[in-house]
Amino acid sequence: MDPRARPFRSVLYIPGSKDRALDKARGLPVDAIIFDLEDAVAVEEKPAARTLLAETLKAGGYGGRFRIVRVNGFDTPWGRDDVAAIAGAGADAVLLPKVETTAQLDDLAAAIPDVPLWAMMETPKGILNAEALAAHPRLEGFVMGTNDLAKELGCRFRPDRLALTASLTHCLLAARVHGIVAVDGVYNAFKDEAGLKAECEQGRDLGFDGKTLIHPAQIAIANAAFAPTEAEIDLARRQIAAFEEAERAGQGVAVVDGRIVENLHIVTARETLAKAAAIAELEAV
Repeated sequence: MDPRARPFRSVLYIPGSKDRALDKARGLPVDAIIFDLEDAVAVEEKPAARTLLAETLKAGGYGGRFRIVRVNGFDTPWGRDDVAAIAGAGADAVLLPKVETTAQLDDLAAAIPDVPLWAMMETPKGILNAEALAAHPRLEGFVMGTNDLAKELGCRFRPDRLALTASLTHCLLAARVHGIVAVDGVYNAFKDEAGLKAECEQGRDLGFDGKTLIHPAQIAIANAAFAPTEAEIDLARRQIAAFEEAERAGQGVAVVDGRIVENLHIVTARETLAKAAAIAELEAV
């Protein structure tokens, strides 16, 4: 199944060590969850967190939410034990931090053969190798780690993310070539709704499938930004109807709202309707 055929508008990080947060996530209107065993878990809590998370995933209750587990890197004392603990627990994907080489993905793939792989894109070397990483046969998603990337680049945070734009678009190009999911990085000021909305809209307009989030209060804004609007759905339906009518008349183009509609616009229109239908199906679960 095409990994992009389901919604990834909102992808919420949840600490794998917090029992209450893990339980609360079962009722949140989020498309996907990253159960985090890496940055969100203190060193002394890591063994207990992986055990708790494995038991939680086996217990289920997350409905149609896509379940991603971010493990620690294999260059740490915890990564391999994380993978061993979650194998068979019901995760939909395993997310490896700071991916830079296909050899890292090969290593992870060997450790957990039956679960799709995702990669955190958060270092300069990883960004430069994005096309090779996206081509890996087991990889199904990129998650932009914009905080770590900004630190590595030594760049300043700006509302327009000018310093990160090249990295974001480079990863998007690689993701689109190989048909994998691409999710934008987090917005740190979780109480700044206007700033979050602007950054979600920027990520959407660039082409990302959704946004990673650090707080449940951010979910509604991300869901709205990355979903087709009613106006877009209406336009898509009218474009398809007009184009089909033009084809019946032996013509190759149609006109809707004073604009030419060709076959390429119909591909986009059908993708819009399919995305709207997938969102409605997920929200009904």
